[in-house]
Amino acid sequence: MSWVALYTQLGGVNKHSTSLGKIWLSVLFIFRITILVLAAESVWGDEQADFTCNTQQPGCKNVCYDHFFPVSHIRLWCLQLIFVSTPALLVAMHVAYRKSGDKRHIIAASRSGGDDKTRQVDLETLKRRRLSITGPLWWTYTCSLFFRLIFEAGFMYALYFVYDGFRMPRLVKCEQWPCPNKVDCFISRPTEKTIFTIFMVVSSAICMVLNVAELAYLIAKALMRCSTRISKKNRAYAHPDHVAPDKSLLQNKKNQMLLSSVSDSSSNKTV
Repeated sequence: MSWVALYTQLGGVNKHSTSLGKIWLSVLFIFRITILVLAAESVWGDEQADFTCNTQQPGCKNVCYDHFFPVSHIRLWCLQLIFVSTPALLVAMHVAYRKSGDKRHIIAASRSGGDDKTRQVDLETLKRRRLSITGPLWWTYTCSLFFRLIFEAGFMYALYFVYDGFRMPRLVKCEQWPCPNKVDCFISRPTEKTIFTIFMVVSSAICMVLNVAELAYLIAKALMRCSTRISKKNRAYAHPDHVAPDKSLLQNKKNQMLLSSVSDSSSNKTV
């Protein structure tokens, strides 16, 4: 699997995300993918070879290992990172769709009477433009955060459920067939594996906190935009009501002035 290609795709989304989204991407690649590739794979690389049991019964060691390690930590974390990154790729697809539509409009406008140089400038500006997270893009981005949280929580629960906790035991007792009786099996480097497991769990928890904070931030901004639009509409509806009495007062004053002038002229004539 090419993590560099995944980083390239997510880097395009990073340009259109919030500040919390940029921090999430940094934590994902520095504290999770980098540690997984450089250190964790070497720590779990000998887990099956150094899993020893105090018996020579053929097949007992393999059965006990499969019982206590139904899924490798490394493969489970790789699946977790893939599932967590997939919603961000949906945002990238939405951004690409929006920009392709704008690109078609620019090309159509240039063909109808525009300049080629202006078209090139507009296309370059379109590539560098950052889309605001509003409208349909807001829904896509918010749904991606929601699914990230579901995948993170689901895989953390799966890790805890499959391995009965996050601590790696030194000794496990196995009585699976074809073991002749209860057999003691020993796990290689359990303390080091426990440290890496806790580190990966803490990193996943930090990503979840960042996703919750970003989700709350986007919802708060959306509510502020809605309240601003509602207040503007209320002011627009209330403005004519305030103007109408002012106009009526001015008209009444004009009528009074006309009446007074007419009465003065009539009195002068009688004199």
